[in-house]
Amino acid sequence: MFHVIARVSISLLLLFSPLLWANPSPTPNPNHVRYNLSDKYIDAKQSYFIDLLRLAMEKSEQQYGDFELQAVAIDMTQRRAIKFVQEFELDVVWTMTTMERELQLKPIYFPLLKGLLGYRIAVIRSEDADKFNDIRSLEELQRIPVGQGLDWPDSDILQKQGFTLVRGADHNLLTMLNKKRFDYYLRGLHEPWSELIDQPGLMIEPNFVIIYPAPIYFFVRQDNELLAERLEYGLRAALADGSFDSLFYSHAITHGVLERVNLPTRQEFRIDNPFLSDSSKNLLSERQLWFEK
Repeated sequence: MFHVIARVSISLLLLFSPLLWANPSPTPNPNHVRYNLSDKYIDAKQSYFIDLLRLAMEKSEQQYGDFELQAVAIDMTQRRAIKFVQEFELDVVWTMTTMERELQLKPIYFPLLKGLLGYRIAVIRSEDADKFNDIRSLEELQRIPVGQGLDWPDSDILQKQGFTLVRGADHNLLTMLNKKRFDYYLRGLHEPWSELIDQPGLMIEPNFVIIYPAPIYFFVRQDNELLAERLEYGLRAALADGSFDSLFYSHAITHGVLERVNLPTRQEFRIDNPFLSDSSKNLLSERQLWFEK
């Protein structure tokens, strides 16, 4: 009888031993924050989000303690960056929100770019300027092939709204436009100015803007409650004391953009974002979170 019990005990131990030996999930540390930094396709716009992350951590330092930011230099798509946060390889990612992303990760409901990304202006081939000068309706734009990123929420929004969409890898889109794979490439107001410095055959179309709500948030793991609390506290504190607006309007990637893009002279085409959650929609009434045209 003893031998039977012993054999059963050993069998149970062997059965459950992988659970005993498995490494437990790391405990999130809200004071050590790893973020992604592209080291191959350098994007100057990353500096704004890094500066804002540092500002949020500084504004919460008295309540939550010292902090350390650590760049993880790997080139990755938005989808892969989300996966890295889920798997404890990163602690925070900044990206445009969708209902799906708000289920995958924990969003900090604070639009980091004050809605600027949802004001989309077109990069076109200079030889096509006359064609776009004659655009008078949204339906005309929907019939013209437009390029966007493979895993961008913008691509899903435009496709849902009836645009003729061509998807491509982020770093290939300007090349695809030059090669006439599509006829225009939509960018947020702050994005194309530096991107076209070495593109003599391309230009920023001056006559229209497509508008939809497109907040970018910081996202953390679902169980990283302390970092989520800290970031929200810091961002709200920066909004309250004016340092958030000061950074937004003076940063190298946003300074002077509203004047350069000349929004009052552009025809506005407004479309819905069907992938916006109720929590995100509720932020639209907080006027201080959004830029004023």
